[in-house]
Amino acid sequence: METILSPLDFFRRARKLHPQREAVVDGALRLTYTQFGDRCDRWSSALAKLGVKPGDRVGTIAPNTHEHLEQYYAVPQLGAVLVPMNYRLTADDFIYLASHSGCKVLCVHPDYFGLVDSVRSQMKTVEHFVGIGGKKEGWLDYEALLAAASPDFPKHELAETDLLTINYTSGTTSRPKGVMITHRNAWTNSVGVLVHWNMVPSDRYLWTLPMFHANGWTFTWTITAVGATHVCLPKVEAALIYEAINKEQVTHLCAAPTVLIAIANGPEEKRKAVRRGVKVFTAGAPPAAATIERMEGELGWDITQVYGLTETAPFISICEPLSAHAELSAGERAKIKSRQGVELITSGELDVVDEEMKPVPHDGATLGEIVARGNVVMKGYYNDPEATAKAFAGGWFHSGDAAIVYPDGYIEIRDRFKDVIISGGENISSIEVEGALLRHPAVLEVAVVGMPHEKWGESPNAFIVAHAGKTATPEELKAFCRENLAHFKVPTAFHFVNELPKTATGKIQKFVLRGSRAGITAQ
Repeated sequence: METILSPLDFFRRARKLHPQREAVVDGALRLTYTQFGDRCDRWSSALAKLGVKPGDRVGTIAPNTHEHLEQYYAVPQLGAVLVPMNYRLTADDFIYLASHSGCKVLCVHPDYFGLVDSVRSQMKTVEHFVGIGGKKEGWLDYEALLAAASPDFPKHELAETDLLTINYTSGTTSRPKGVMITHRNAWTNSVGVLVHWNMVPSDRYLWTLPMFHANGWTFTWTITAVGATHVCLPKVEAALIYEAINKEQVTHLCAAPTVLIAIANGPEEKRKAVRRGVKVFTAGAPPAAATIERMEGELGWDITQVYGLTETAPFISICEPLSAHAELSAGERAKIKSRQGVELITSGELDVVDEEMKPVPHDGATLGEIVARGNVVMKGYYNDPEATAKAFAGGWFHSGDAAIVYPDGYIEIRDRFKDVIISGGENISSIEVEGALLRHPAVLEVAVVGMPHEKWGESPNAFIVAHAGKTATPEELKAFCRENLAHFKVPTAFHFVNELPKTATGKIQKFVLRGSRAGITAQ
């Protein structure tokens, strides 16, 4: 008899084969797989008592804690759907995500109690607000509910195509889209990772990557698949990373390039003493070859770049090392490692095509769009058939990323067809930032583009035409943006211009702005 492909089967196996192995470390707390499993079962039971049924949505707003990790097992065990939310967003964003997904229960870390309390009345679908990791009057207490619950919960027969999570993009439009990830999607991505990045039960994984980010690139389940240890890290700072790596003998971690830069530039004394041999997956934005070279040379770490999108669960390519690469100089090898690479064995088909959907020549020069199809590709966008149809035009998922293909088949992203800004691994909508700035009385016209940034890889820059007779300083505009946007979306620089370059039809030519360095800059 067949069983479905689901990451929940990883959980079953780990509990059976590694009951006394350390599953989770969170500060002073240490849980075996038996203890971790019992907590997840009890939370499934508690959610059922709160009225959560198969297909219902449960949202989370939390950093990397053991309570957050438990949601990735307890919620789908009920046949319910997890909705991990980016905790860096604004109150208005949370209203939209909770309402659009139809969250029935919202689990929130104490750091965000105040923000959610300010808009609770506007989250019409949420029936229960649960505090995870802390208590507050007016909130249900996670640990109290857990303690009162039985480990027995209603079992539901799952299908591979059932929704596991809805992950919201930061988007290419002013409103994020809900990516529907199935049990099969997540299982396939996890297995693909383990084919290319061998892990064993004795390995210890440090949670430097936010769990909400595409389900922690599915490492929320991948680590459990091999019976390895999750080491939680709620706050990501270089010194804390060094300390955790040494104390917990960390072997693996994932990080966006901006985090790699922070690690490479942390306190020198602690940096030199950090454990060598750590294996790192990096994605979210193309890392600089110089960053890779420094991390491998100075720290003795092994950096592997992977590429994908929330819509592909998330990985569709990996810069797989070849024996020939070992013969190259460190600098040349780093250049190759900064490429997005080739298909994962399990991800399905990946190609770079022209406007007629024909593969571009493998000449390292001709641009095309990255497209994919396979078992990691999402089910679609939640409650958005129009966007789904557009994304799957021609029977392939369209990434919107422009890339070239080298003669060896390795791809490299050169630009984006969309005007998405990827800053520190986070997608920022230029339209959303422009809309916020246009509410300022001094702003007549504005265009926001991504410009190179030493720390974040790239960051939003605003080019502004002011209303006649009105002025605003960069500092004033920055403060205005911080009041209306999540902080990571605030432009790092403001350039005042007499006019914006436009086509004959009035469309702003953003590629012209990206080549500009003139203007007044806000530091």
